[in-house]
Amino acid sequence: MTNIPRAEYPRPQFVRDGWMNLNGIWQFEIDQGMSGRARGLVETPLKDEILVPFCPESKLSGVQHTDFMACVWYRRTFTLPEAAQGKRVILHFGAVDYRTEVWVNGVSVGVHEGGYVSFSFEITKALKSGENVIVVCAEDDVKSGLQPSGKQCELYASYGCMYTRTTGIWQTVWLEWVNEQYISSVKLTPDAVNNTLSIEAEVEGGLKGVTLCAQASFEGKDSGSVKAQGLGRVIRATLNLTEAHYWNVGEPNLYDLKLTLVKDGAQVDTLDSYFGLRTVAFDGMKFTINGKPVFMRLVLDQGFYPDGIYTAPTDADLKRDIELSLAMGFNGARLHEKVFEARFLYWADHMGYICWGEMANWGLDHSKIAGLAPFLKEWLQAVKRDYSAPSIIGWCPFNETWDQNGHRQDDEVLRCVYRATKALDSSRPVIDTSGNFHVETDIFDVHDYEQNPEKFSESYKAGTAPITDRFSDRQHYAGQPVFVSEYGGIWWQPGNEAGWGYGERPKSEEEFLARYKGLTEVLLNNPDHCGFCYTQLTDVEQEVNGLYTYERVPKFDPEIISAINRQKAACERD
Repeated sequence: MTNIPRAEYPRPQFVRDGWMNLNGIWQFEIDQGMSGRARGLVETPLKDEILVPFCPESKLSGVQHTDFMACVWYRRTFTLPEAAQGKRVILHFGAVDYRTEVWVNGVSVGVHEGGYVSFSFEITKALKSGENVIVVCAEDDVKSGLQPSGKQCELYASYGCMYTRTTGIWQTVWLEWVNEQYISSVKLTPDAVNNTLSIEAEVEGGLKGVTLCAQASFEGKDSGSVKAQGLGRVIRATLNLTEAHYWNVGEPNLYDLKLTLVKDGAQVDTLDSYFGLRTVAFDGMKFTINGKPVFMRLVLDQGFYPDGIYTAPTDADLKRDIELSLAMGFNGARLHEKVFEARFLYWADHMGYICWGEMANWGLDHSKIAGLAPFLKEWLQAVKRDYSAPSIIGWCPFNETWDQNGHRQDDEVLRCVYRATKALDSSRPVIDTSGNFHVETDIFDVHDYEQNPEKFSESYKAGTAPITDRFSDRQHYAGQPVFVSEYGGIWWQPGNEAGWGYGERPKSEEEFLARYKGLTEVLLNNPDHCGFCYTQLTDVEQEVNGLYTYERVPKFDPEIISAINRQKAACERD
């Protein structure tokens, strides 16, 4: 598979041996009139070609069409390998933006809505011997108000903090073959207080006579095992660990986990996973991992790439972005206005890098209850997919729910999403909406792009409550831990008069660094704060307030920024 783009296994915490990557050249056609079904595109060849998994707006796709596309079509053929014969065959999509219908050999095998989450269809009954044909139709409308679209620009041209759109397939497509009974999903909940791992496995094909066997190991040494049976579709088990090796920031201790389904003494399904033993909590105003205070030194990561737009050109590029952040002294990121692919979390897990899992709520009209259904459905799928990643230390479904066209947010939309998230995951904190306007939240976070460190300091003196007077009729501070989750955004790209950033541009590199130091130290020195998040890691198109350029070139000596960020925070001092 070395000649296939993004050839690595796309679901690293849920690995099977029997799979086939479908990335590569597909037939492709833009269907601006959404007439493809009537014109027979399900049955006929398409006019153009595209390199999957890159979106048609990107250079890497070979298409680079950046205007609006109401609908796009894909087509390719495949032949199942011998190992897949007689098995149940599942077709997986990492992500397709936005409404997707899929046909195999002319038979519709499923429809999915949501541009950021993974989904799959069993296609066994639609297959035939020899060559098979897959056809994909993706409809996309970022102007609808009912479709979360994140930082995808709703105007023709990018502007400010709005960037090039993504349409259609933008993550790996692959096939997988399984037996009649197989594990369809796994939920892993570590408990670093009691040194246990709770396992919840959903099983397809029935549980009669089926046993789940789980075996943990650390660096090749057995660390505990458990066997369990279940009823319905779910098997639950608690694995007691014989050795405790804790996962934390900069300490990516990971256990390997092998899960096996056994029926009548024979293995019917086997998959490989991993987990980190860690528990996140609050001690007063302090955020803790395994009971130890951790100050969140985060950076805003937009997850955009010059050639791939939403899609990293290679797996190494995902890892490199974390390395670039660590080099500047950050210990994590807000994964901003986008559900990042699972491979990013794999590297975060393996590098001890903490992340806030977020959703691309921009583009959704949150002033109407009608916006709840499409958003909540997709958001809960994202939480379920990434639940077991140790690097995810919190969830934030909404960001800056400002008034839209004179209409305020519907508070019940935010409340419902917050409570549904907590019901699905009680082990992590949840921020209802980052910045404004809070309704029900575990952390009171604010966004503040004040550029003057002295004025910034007046707002965040030790012992003072976070700024609430600006929106006193909209949100109320109830004593939660405090987090300035966006600040800085300092515009820096000398010679670029057309760029965009926050505040007045510094006149020199020395002025930039003094401003960065002054703003950051205000937050580090406040004992009531549990973290900060600086805007942002890299430039993106016209937004030039990154610490790196869009091409990932550092604008400043990383050691200078790192020395500022790595100062001990007030909450970490004895």
